[in-house]
Amino acid sequence: LMKKQIIFTVTVSLLSFGVIDSAVTKDKSTNQTELIDLQKEREEELCKIEEEKYLLELHYEEELQNFLDALGFRESGNRYHITNKWGYMGKYQFGRYTLERFNIYNTNSFLKDPELQEKVFIAYCKVNKWILRKDIKRSVGKTINGIKITESGILAAAHLSGAGNVKKYLRSSGSRNLSDAYGTSIASYMEIFAGYDVSFIIGDRKASV
Repeated sequence: LMKKQIIFTVTVSLLSFGVIDSAVTKDKSTNQTELIDLQKEREEELCKIEEEKYLLELHYEEELQNFLDALGFRESGNRYHITNKWGYMGKYQFGRYTLERFNIYNTNSFLKDPELQEKVFIAYCKVNKWILRKDIKRSVGKTINGIKITESGILAAAHLSGAGNVKKYLRSSGSRNLSDAYGTSIASYMEIFAGYDVSFIIGDRKASV
């Protein structure tokens, strides 16, 4: 009888161990599946973030190029080699003193270097944005002389007449509306070049090329 009890006890123990082991194995399998699912979800989230970042960068690049092409066309017909009768040079019609601000003294080389001209323009925008940072904050979204003020319009106008004159225009509510030698006014550039997304151009007092 005692033998039977021992055999029965051992049998029950083994069966119980098998059930427990099966349950543990099942739990491990469930946990592993959950971990895999979580990892997959995380990877999908990261892919989505990277995709959104990529699309945002494309948007900025497209907006910048549209702004550059529009302003360059207005200034020179997007011709890098041109010099006007007043001595303004290149696609963006830079003056000699502005180029010297960026340590460029060889104007012949400058006219033959489209990449350098683009770099100078971006650097100049950064400097002007830093100079006008307070006016941009105060003025963007307002309407002056029937024109909605935008950041891109301000930067274009600063390229036309200088950041100081744009300050005067904005702070005088448009009454000090200077024009260049061709009769092109600050207000006209504010209007023509409004609405481009140039928020990614960071103001930098010491911008260089």
